[in-house]
Amino acid sequence: MNFISTKIEGCYIIEPNIIKDDRGYFMESFNENTFQKATGQGVHFVQDNQSFSTKGVLRGLHYQVGEHSQAKLVRVLSGKVLDIAVDIRPDSKTFGKYVSVFLSAENQNQFFIPRGFAHGFLVLSDTATFFYKCDNYYNKESEGGVLYNDKTLNIDWNFSENELIISEKDKKQPILEKARKVW
Repeated sequence: MNFISTKIEGCYIIEPNIIKDDRGYFMESFNENTFQKATGQGVHFVQDNQSFSTKGVLRGLHYQVGEHSQAKLVRVLSGKVLDIAVDIRPDSKTFGKYVSVFLSAENQNQFFIPRGFAHGFLVLSDTATFFYKCDNYYNKESEGGVLYNDKTLNIDWNFSENELIISEKDKKQPILEKARKVW
């Protein structure tokens, strides 16, 4: 695996080593020892989640607060998405900045998002199956969110506003300035 640092400390793009032959391919998608050596982060994943969405669906920007905060390792099993992680750590020098990554079944890349980030993705293909590991269990009372089109974040979703399919809940998220503090 190749671990690529991003412009925000703690976020990594992970390129797998894919072994191909006439039968197909094999790859190791996660190895805790390799991950910890490459990132210096002692993450232990406890929950896996998966979603299926159609083109234009935007899910996010979501996070968990306090003791229920979550780190995530995300990837796409089918299709293609634009994945976004926004630094919402109050004391971070990159607070309010974001990293965007194209993830697809074709490139098999993964994106590691540490605790203290709001996360969202937009489906770019006709459909996409999105999979992610979390290092903490989901807790409804600890939900947090940031409005996907907060002007201070200035996220380029690569889609026009009228093409987006967004839940009512996500349309009503607060701007970053008024969002729940991650800790």
